[in-house]
Amino acid sequence: MTIREPDTLQRFIFEHVPVRGTVVHLDNTWRTILERRHYPPPIRDLLGQLMAAASLLATTIKFDGRLTIQAKGHGPVRLLVVECTSQQTLRAIAQWQGEIPDSPLAGGSTALLGDSQLAITIEPDEGVRYQSVIEVDAPTLSEVLEHYFARSEQLATRLWLATDPSRAAGMLLQRLPEQSLHNVDDWDRISHLGSTLSREELLDLPVPALLHRLYHEDDIRLFEGQAVSFHCSCTRSRVKSALRLLGLDEVRSILAERGQVDVDCEFCGLHYEFDRVDAEQLFATSTVTLASPIRH
Repeated sequence: MTIREPDTLQRFIFEHVPVRGTVVHLDNTWRTILERRHYPPPIRDLLGQLMAAASLLATTIKFDGRLTIQAKGHGPVRLLVVECTSQQTLRAIAQWQGEIPDSPLAGGSTALLGDSQLAITIEPDEGVRYQSVIEVDAPTLSEVLEHYFARSEQLATRLWLATDPSRAAGMLLQRLPEQSLHNVDDWDRISHLGSTLSREELLDLPVPALLHRLYHEDDIRLFEGQAVSFHCSCTRSRVKSALRLLGLDEVRSILAERGQVDVDCEFCGLHYEFDRVDAEQLFATSTVTLASPIRH
């Protein structure tokens, strides 16, 4: 019996049809996020889906750097942020206000965001930062991202996402760009078969068994899996940059009130302290780099 590999992403291609796919399973990676903060079940599920989606989307881009998906809403959930690097390390956080019912909201999972937008940002280690902003205009995150690929990338794409209290998973199918189907019905057939995948199968089945369950009549090449893990990119240097963005007057105000500046990374909970001497050194240079979300 084949055992499903935890925290693994696997790519595959159809040998005779110009379609590629990816399956990701998040286990310890997902639980590490949940250990740092308690999320009401509907928010937990939406954040887990966004993590699986970010991992899958990162495989559609050839780059070294990071991809960030950020949702800002005017509903109960005000902010969702997931960052995935090209090495498949992930971190994530959600912010909300008010009481969140344990049961799913009417109108689909994205109803938690209310009137909102999704920003997909690609930051290569070398090159130009790119961002695409899309409206959250569908009841599920899968549909929102499928619309994004159809409108912005002109690529036929299907996504399936699933979570439970200890796991998150996703599958992506995509027509290869600049290649035509020999049989125009192939994409519809492959997409339809993908839609028969149940939530439990996506979460439980090893990738070879999952693909055999869906596509046993197709020739599929399955590539070696890539490890996925939690990693926070916060550093003292990046926190310094965030404080510079606050400005000297604000930092001095905090020092006057508390005697030091305390900063916690909202992604991993790491604590940073800055005294008056640190603050003087902080503004001795004007160099500013991208800051991580923080609270003080």
